[in-house]
Amino acid sequence: MSSPDTEPEPGVAADETGLVDALPAVAPQLRALRRRASLTLEAASRAAGLSPAHLSRLETGQRQPSLPMLLALARIYGTTVSELLGETVADRHAVVRVDDMEPTAAGGWTYRQAGAPGRGMQALRVHVPYDTQGDIVRVHPGEEWLYVLHGRLRLRLGDTTHRLAPGDSAHFDSLTPHRIAAQDQGGVELLFVHTLLQSPTAALCLGPTIGETP
Repeated sequence: MSSPDTEPEPGVAADETGLVDALPAVAPQLRALRRRASLTLEAASRAAGLSPAHLSRLETGQRQPSLPMLLALARIYGTTVSELLGETVADRHAVVRVDDMEPTAAGGWTYRQAGAPGRGMQALRVHVPYDTQGDIVRVHPGEEWLYVLHGRLRLRLGDTTHRLAPGDSAHFDSLTPHRIAAQDQGGVELLFVHTLLQSPTAALCLGPTIGETP
């Protein structure tokens, strides 16, 4: 009978063996990127469909990942397979021009990418209209930093409400329950940097708090 250490993990095809052996050692990158994504070994392995023991062996170099595993881990860590493999990418994405900031609408908010994709942090320019999403409580791993450009912001951190004017900023642990809302009918414009790339949408919002005003 094979021991648990020699049994293939689900999703590893037998014909991938040669390809897996050809991959460079990725153990240091796997651990560093998981930690950068603020994920525990248990949380990352569960999201990837692996056992914690198997992911630990990948991170210590005792096992080599298959390509499906690399793809899954890259998605979970909010990065690319190239970065998992330790490959460096040219600085072509270091500068984001204003004309390239295509707006995206979601939940009434308008987002514009203000940074390069596939990084450990995501930078956005966000417009928050009045009376949208102010009752949504967010809790997730990572950190957030925001800077008010125009308008006034109402930020609820735990049980404390802060009112921020243009030029004010906030930097907080995202595990602190927080709510963001525009204080004035003209809405508020923010610069917003966060580490949400690795988090599934369901982990970001607990939903409205019934009977409470933000």
